[in-house]
Amino acid sequence: MTTVSAPGKVYLFGEHAVVYGEPAVPCAIEKRATVTAELREDDHVRVEAADLSLNGFVVEYAGTTDHRPDVDVPQPLLDAAMGYIDAAVQQAREAADAPDAGFDITVESEIPLGAGLGSSAAVVVAGIDAATRVLGEPLDLRELADRAYNAEYEVQDGQASRADTFCSTMGGAVRVAGDDCTKLSTPTLPFVVGFDGGAGDTGKLVASVRELRDTYEFAADTVEAIGDIVSTGESLLAEADPNSEPSDELISELGDLININHGLLSALGVSSRSLDTMVWAAREAGAEGAKLTGAGGGGCIVALDRTAETQTSLRYTPGCEDSFRAELATEGVRVEDE
Repeated sequence: MTTVSAPGKVYLFGEHAVVYGEPAVPCAIEKRATVTAELREDDHVRVEAADLSLNGFVVEYAGTTDHRPDVDVPQPLLDAAMGYIDAAVQQAREAADAPDAGFDITVESEIPLGAGLGSSAAVVVAGIDAATRVLGEPLDLRELADRAYNAEYEVQDGQASRADTFCSTMGGAVRVAGDDCTKLSTPTLPFVVGFDGGAGDTGKLVASVRELRDTYEFAADTVEAIGDIVSTGESLLAEADPNSEPSDELISELGDLININHGLLSALGVSSRSLDTMVWAAREAGAEGAKLTGAGGGGCIVALDRTAETQTSLRYTPGCEDSFRAELATEGVRVEDE
């Protein structure tokens, strides 16, 4: 039996544009998904998910995940949860050359499902790592990140980027542009997250941006402008001392870029009333910048604020179900018990 955890993430900049080869900078946060894998004597897979925002479920299957547990959650979220776990199992079997391996898998998560905090990536990364380790074939981090991306790519019908899975595997802040993935040195940034209790449909939102981009030249320009924001923000981070507290000037400049990034994402139609309400509540409370994080349509915002004011304000903002300070997770995937 092996237990592995992997962190969620927030996007400092670049969601949606990263799908088209523009750079993005996601940052791992200390909200983790934990997967325990134990070998079975048959080729069945038994999955127990105690939370995942799904009220919990248990399902056992062999060769297909057509059977769905009867839980009171939106079907797209349930299908995604099952799909990601199954894709992780298939990647682990392939990596270990063990096509008939069966597993008992337990999934626990601090990360709301579908909220834009990388819950699926964290589950896939931790799942593949736990399953390959229990098979005696642990992967190096690069191969693990690649296989986790392949799993998400399959489930998301070819619309995934490497950003979430690479960030969850490596930890810290990373830069992703197409297939080019690198770790960044960055100071610890004062993230505050607000969650509206909902979740957007990543596939539909990505598809809607694609349709706009293919139809209107100015929408394509908007996607490119998000890439320009990322490059500017990356230059600011490169000049900062990763071993010191970030300066007020750096936080202010990053905040400006974050605010512009949110405006461009709103123009692409991926924000929502609840996300915009939380963004403005954070800004009015004194946050240097605030934006949606992830696919949008509902879920989470991320703000930069050293003080407690933004978190307090969000707590009393209509439509905000939870708010918390999110520390940078300098360590990515890790073994918790083996």
